[in-house]
Amino acid sequence: MRSYVGAVVLLSGLLTAPVVSAAEFSAAQRAEIISILRDAMKQDPSILRDAITALRDDEGAQERATARAALDGMRDLLVTADDPVAGNPKGDVTIVEFFDVRCGYCRRLDPVMDEFLKQDRGVRLIYKDLPILGPASVVAAKALLAAQRQNGYEKMRDAVMKLPSDMPIAKIQSEAERLGLNWARLSKDMEDPAVKKRIDSNLKLAQALNIQGTPAMIIGHEIIPGAVGLDELRKVVAEARRAK
Repeated sequence: MRSYVGAVVLLSGLLTAPVVSAAEFSAAQRAEIISILRDAMKQDPSILRDAITALRDDEGAQERATARAALDGMRDLLVTADDPVAGNPKGDVTIVEFFDVRCGYCRRLDPVMDEFLKQDRGVRLIYKDLPILGPASVVAAKALLAAQRQNGYEKMRDAVMKLPSDMPIAKIQSEAERLGLNWARLSKDMEDPAVKKRIDSNLKLAQALNIQGTPAMIIGHEIIPGAVGLDELRKVVAEARRAK
């Protein structure tokens, strides 16, 4: 009886191994391989599924390795003196969060991150405004970066993240004034080319790191896409600490 376990190993190997020229097998060998695989898949169709899963895992590992290499090459650009900071500015682990204030998943992550920073006092959180959801996102990002000049970034961010997703400028102004910020100065600073330059830099950095949506976090050597829970945050931060 043919070994179907062997067939799984063979098929997985053929899918994930470097390309092998058909000329390296004789006609008889090729016929035998095809026959074994056909018989095996008739007996157990999950063989193909398992082989495809192995291929996807291999591709995922390659993508992660590529992302890590890109990340290592961007370390000097990842955290700058101008970046807004939350948590412990001298923390032993840094989380860099790319976000869009209008992004529903970013808003879902926000209370999770707040709770995590309360629990772990050794983490520094760097905010990267990444307005990818249209003009209203750009306006809001400019407002946050302008508020930073009045030491109001965090409180303005907290307020804006709770606004309606269409982000009307009148609402932004109302929140800024409620928080005691100088709106005349803030609205002027929003149009400063330096603010646009910072946003453009974040967009270019995200593109270079193949970040395709928000939120996205960089923790240690990992790029974490999407909103995650407390347990996942604890796990990745613990791994980053062990890797130091």
